[in-house]
Amino acid sequence: MIQVSEDHSPIGAEALDAQSEDESWLAENLASLESTAAIGDGTLVHIRPIRHDDADGLVAFHDKLSASTVYYRFFNFHPHLSKVEATRFTSVDYWDRLALVAEHDGELIAVGRFDRTDVHDEAEVAFVVADQWQHRGLGPLLLARLVVAARVRGVHRFCAETLSNNRAMLAMFIDSGYEVSLHDIGGTVQVTFDIVPKGGTGGQRQGARC
Repeated sequence: MIQVSEDHSPIGAEALDAQSEDESWLAENLASLESTAAIGDGTLVHIRPIRHDDADGLVAFHDKLSASTVYYRFFNFHPHLSKVEATRFTSVDYWDRLALVAEHDGELIAVGRFDRTDVHDEAEVAFVVADQWQHRGLGPLLLARLVVAARVRGVHRFCAETLSNNRAMLAMFIDSGYEVSLHDIGGTVQVTFDIVPKGGTGGQRQGARC
């Protein structure tokens, strides 16, 4: 049987082979992003890409966050995630949008994610860590894993926006080892940094969103 595209034109064998190769590469890459790692105090946590069926777990995770942690993440008081929001956060394409979760004893304890911006080689990153797991190295661990995933997806720069009094998040970026640019715009700080070595194959950047 000949497969056809949405416009009913036949899909050639070469296109099907390319699609199959892409799917195979993505499956292997996502598998490589799953591992067990030790955080600063030696505790072992499980890191893996987020899945569609994490929606309920993400709602439960959010419900346990303190008001200050939620405020630092969303810039307003947002005590509960709706089903629509949880579905949006867990529905990623693993290319332009990728999220990694950290688990301990099967419980979700942190999320790090990137979303590609309108600038093709740039992505915006965001993190949230359960209160009792903060200041234990989970943020830097997730950042390092996101950098690895982003590079092979053609992302060469990360940007973020954080509240100016979120000292822990700002310190994580500053201490990341990258050349970080900070721009205070009154209450919030725009953070940008290249994640490829100098002289790497970064494209021209215009109109960065962050």
